[in-house]
Amino acid sequence: MKRVLITGTAGFIGFHLAKLLLSEGFRVHGFDGMTDYYDVALKQRRHQMLLQNPGFTTTEDMLENHERLMQVADEFQPEVIIHLAAQAGVRYSLEEPRSYVNSNVIGTFNVMEVARQHKVQHLLMASTSSVYGANEDMPFTEVEKADTQLTIYAATKKANEAMAHSYAHLWDLPTTMFRFFTVYGTWGRPDLALYKFVDAILEDRPIDIYNHGDMYRDFTNVEDLVRGIRLLIDVPPVRPASADEVEDGDSLSPVAPHRVVNIGNGDKVRLVDFIEAIEAAIGKKAIRNYMPMQMGDVPATWANTDLLQRLTGYRPETNFKDGIAQFVAWFRDYHGK
Repeated sequence: MKRVLITGTAGFIGFHLAKLLLSEGFRVHGFDGMTDYYDVALKQRRHQMLLQNPGFTTTEDMLENHERLMQVADEFQPEVIIHLAAQAGVRYSLEEPRSYVNSNVIGTFNVMEVARQHKVQHLLMASTSSVYGANEDMPFTEVEKADTQLTIYAATKKANEAMAHSYAHLWDLPTTMFRFFTVYGTWGRPDLALYKFVDAILEDRPIDIYNHGDMYRDFTNVEDLVRGIRLLIDVPPVRPASADEVEDGDSLSPVAPHRVVNIGNGDKVRLVDFIEAIEAAIGKKAIRNYMPMQMGDVPATWANTDLLQRLTGYRPETNFKDGIAQFVAWFRDYHGK
């Protein structure tokens, strides 16, 4: 089976993806900086679980260390690279913007250089629904313009898409960028809303509900998300002979083997409905603290997932109520609550 280098394997999504690929017999090497943006013990626990599989090896270092990243690739000889590591968090980008440029721009450039020099069969990299920014036509489609990013986090991810396009064009490097939509699930990040809400409700602390709950998100279960990534591995984009070859609705570049793909649940859920599902799963009401809209936030996200289905035959469809119940069960078990 293929050798896959994944950046960010101690992270929420990277852990689930590595676990899935290992279960299918892939050899996986993880590269993770183990930063302290959130509880490092949770990241270590994820890696410990992955290391139970003999097909998994790992390196702990920062993506900004280009020499180390290249050394790892020279030794592992990846056929596919999946770049998930990033400084995450929309709100944290208001406080520490420099960390986003260092990790998301310089770190991503280093990953692209490794992919170029090793002539990998497919480079897949994470973007975000946040790149749609102030766009209002929903559901969001990959072929619409996305030039109005509202945070430095979103701007760095849009920069990644542009950087990747240039490398795909110059070096004929097959590259797929996937835009994630509000990912949640077991082994999740403590800074994400679901984790914070469940923790607060169990501890009888109030939860902050922005824009007075009048917000909509396309909540995507992490297991659905990584299934989409797994299937996209097998569909590397091919540079078309001309723009006429690009089908309507396909984000394939007319001048490069480069494509952008939404991975979302394809449905928008009102935030207050999401909270009510958490309350139902816990069996306890939340203490609600309604707040105005946060700076840099958007009122709604909603993915059109037709392109993902066209390419892979797959469309995420886990109902958010089922996904929340799974998360609450995991949370109680992990924290003993």
